[in-house]
Amino acid sequence: MKKFVLLTMVVTRFLTISIVVYHRQTHQTKTLMQLYEHQLSKVSTVTIVDGSTGYKKTVIDQQVIDAFLENIQYVKFIPDENQELRDGFRYAITLYEMEDVTFNFSLTKVDGVYDHTEPDMFPIVDEFYNRVNIEED
Repeated sequence: MKKFVLLTMVVTRFLTISIVVYHRQTHQTKTLMQLYEHQLSKVSTVTIVDGSTGYKKTVIDQQVIDAFLENIQYVKFIPDENQELRDGFRYAITLYEMEDVTFNFSLTKVDGVYDHTEPDMFPIVDEFYNRVNIEED
């Protein structure tokens, strides 16, 4: 019985350490440029969905896209310690190259990991969404 308890403690400790190490390796602070596996300069369409209304805007003007991506490319996505499931989003952004979706994320979640951003990305995206002269779908 003592061997079983000792073995259980050792296995539990090992699993805990493994999870912490895995979390640190897979959930690292990264910029959008580091997260995006393609070249941002090849993005041809950006779709932004407003999570509070469900409306979306699709941007195809290359100069507007380039200016937007330039504003957010160095924003840091910092994994939250609390990875518990959450509901809703403020904005969701999808990047396309031609017709292909190449990346999508929300302001608080990238690749299934909840994040916060530095600087705060909400004012940047909110201002862009409200300023861009495109009719909502």
